[in-house]
This record gives sequence, C-alpha cells and structure tokens, in this order.
Amino acid sequence: MAWQLTEDVETYLAAAGGFLRARPAENTVILTATAAVRARGPGAFGGSAPLYGWQAEPDGAVTAAFMHTPPFPVVLTAMADAHAAGLAATLAARGRQPAGVNAGTGIAAVFAAAWQDHTGQAARPGIRMRLYALGHLLPLDPPPPGQARTAAAEDTALLLAWLDAFQHEAGPPGPAESERMVNDRIGFGGLVLWEHCGRPVSLAGRSRAVAGQARIGPVYTPPDLRGRGFGGAATVAVTRVALADGAEGVVLFADLANPASNTLYQRLGYRPVSDWTVLRFTGAEPEARGGAVSQRRTSSG
Repeated sequence: MAWQLTEDVETYLAAAGGFLRARPAENTVILTATAAVRARGPGAFGGSAPLYGWQAEPDGAVTAAFMHTPPFPVVLTAMADAHAAGLAATLAARGRQPAGVNAGTGIAAVFAAAWQDHTGQAARPGIRMRLYALGHLLPLDPPPPGQARTAAAEDTALLLAWLDAFQHEAGPPGPAESERMVNDRIGFGGLVLWEHCGRPVSLAGRSRAVAGQARIGPVYTPPDLRGRGFGGAATVAVTRVALADGAEGVVLFADLANPASNTLYQRLGYRPVSDWTVLRFTGAEPEARGGAVSQRRTSSG
C-alpha cells in the first residue's frame, strides 16, 4: 500500500489518531507534537509546513505512521521494514529534506539505508536513547536536602539560561526553543525547580498529558551542583506534579551514553520500554538543525 500523506494535522489524527493512542508511551513524541500543532498552528516549531502520513490495510486498519515537523527529523512509529524503506522513497521523491530520522533503533537503520539509496545522503551517528515508562514512583533514598517549587514568571531569566545550557550540552536548536518552552510551560506549571539553601539547584520539566501520558524532560543541573541528588529529586517532584495533574502514565527518554541517569531513573521506578536512535543525514538542508528535542537526553545532572 502507498503511504497516505497530508499537511493537515486534523486529517492525520482522524485517520491515525486511534493507532497512535493505542500505544501512547511509544508514540509520545508524535502525540505531543501534534497536540502542539493543534494548539499553536502549523508553525508551532518554527520550520516549514509539517507533513504527516500513515499506512492502512484494505480494511482501513492503520499499521504505521510518521510525522515530519521541520526543523526536526522525521519521526516513525513501529512499522515493517518495507514500510520504512517505502517511506524513505516517498519523501525523497517529494524533495523533502529531513535532518535525519528518529525511530526505534532497527527501523531507523532501515529508513536511513533507504534514504541513502535514494538521495546519496549517508546517516551520521546520533543520539541513542531508551524510553522509560513509570511503574511505581519511588523516592530517593536518602533524599537530598531541599524542596521543590513550581517555576514562575519571575524565574524566566534563570530558566532560559539553564535551558540554553542544556541544549548546548545535548545538541542545539537554540534559544528560540527555550523561549517557547518557558512561555508555554510556565502557563500550566510544567517546570519545577529544586531549591537548596534558598536558591534553585536543579530544573525538571514535563509536557501536558496527551492520550493520558505526560513526558518528563528536560532535567538539568548546573555542572558544579551535580552528583548530589538534586536532579533525581527534581525528577521525582515533577513526576508527582504530572500525576496530580491527571496524567495516567509518565514517560521519559534517557541518553544511553549516560549510564548514571539510566540507573537513576530505574531507581525512581521507571521501567525500560524500547530503544530509540536519532540518525542525522549528511548534506541535509539547514532547516533541520538537530535531533528531536522531545527525545534529547533527558538529564544533565
């Protein structure tokens, strides 16, 4: 079957929304991104027009879906290898120029190989991540000193500085994204600060719940304050806020190159779900400036 394509998010969700919501943890990036587009319009991410698509059986059952919201890589759901290769051919024929691909590890490799066949653009190594879903939240033992509070408008300068520092460590796209995140998340209490001795020492964020799932990230602690448990405490605090705000489940991504954060999240009650990879293409257009922000390494701390 040919890929069905649209630039209209409502058409996409009418066709593929049920398929995406059936596995809300695995499809968290597409679900939260499409929610942002619905709320803020096609320019929600500052790039050119998004493109969406799905594969359906003759009976109408959707079996695969993707999303490309420039400047970010194309994001794929779980799918058959043939669908991933066919999608690469379809996007290349349309002249689409994603920065890369963001998908389960095996599917990302299949798409990247087909993309190189059709465009000559090879994939460069990117970020390898593990998706975690909360089982039962566990407190840090022993807990670090301090307490959590919800970030407010008067914290904006600090939040922007820390988010820019986080993006610099994880791979940019730059300050504009920090501004959008701060402006949006302050509005619904989506940023939590851990304070010690009267000053903020760590930051943890969360998305709005979509299909019952909230996603934690970013988590950032300045380098000189790391190793004291502040990032873990902020993560516990923002997870509690997400659950109290009605989330049925909570997920997060952790960079596999950071074993300390992966160990920490499991200590807090998060359980591995699947491994993901962001591969970047050589020669891609500058509209695509980095890995999918929603899946960048969750923790610096």
